Amino acid sequence: MGDIILYDYWRSTASYRVRIALNLKELAYKAVSINLLMQENLSAAHVARNPQGYVPVLEIDGQLMTQSLAIIDYLEETRPQLPLMPEGATARQKARAMAHVVAMDIHPVCNLNVAAHAIALMKGSEREKANWMRHFIEKGLSALENMVTEAGENNFCIGNRPTIADICLIPQLYNADRWGADMSGMPRLRAIGEHCAGIPAFRNAAPEAIHQGAP
Repeated sequence: MGDIILYDYWRSTASYRVRIALNLKELAYKAVSINLLMQENLSAAHVARNPQGYVPVLEIDGQLMTQSLAIIDYLEETRPQLPLMPEGATARQKARAMAHVVAMDIHPVCNLNVAAHAIALMKGSEREKANWMRHFIEKGLSALENMVTEAGENNFCIGNRPTIADICLIPQLYNADRWGADMSGMPRLRAIGEHCAGIPAFRNAAPEAIHQGAP
């Protein structure tokens, strides 16, 4: 059906998730950068790909697909080899719940557009925006630390191989470092982050691995 093309931005955590998933599935793809700082995501060409004007967009199997978790679900359904979900309905529910803590609870309120708009309404400063980010990141990750701890002592969030939970966690840890979030009380998440950093599928998807001097 042709090449797989990923329209993304190097610092977008949602794009980062899809890069990890593609790498774990061992799917080769062509990356096309959509520079958010230059508002290329609002161009007519990109809005034609995604009416929301967001990244990532994955072109695959003759279709344009949006929303990182929906993309990952599609990859899992159509390419079940090298699965991104654990075995068993209960474990799969727990993995999805962990992923949703990041993608549906932390990410929406820590989206730069959302945070910037909220701070502007409050007539706040960049310092207050950083405080906003840290507050919600620390709150969400603290809960995730407990969920992961309850799932058992493993190198990953749940089970003995990477799942959608780890795919969502690692980009969020990158964001936590970026905003200076306090993770001193989250040893399990930090240990998972360190373990995943040694896995090529994660390491090669990292922003620093694909960033080539672009803003």
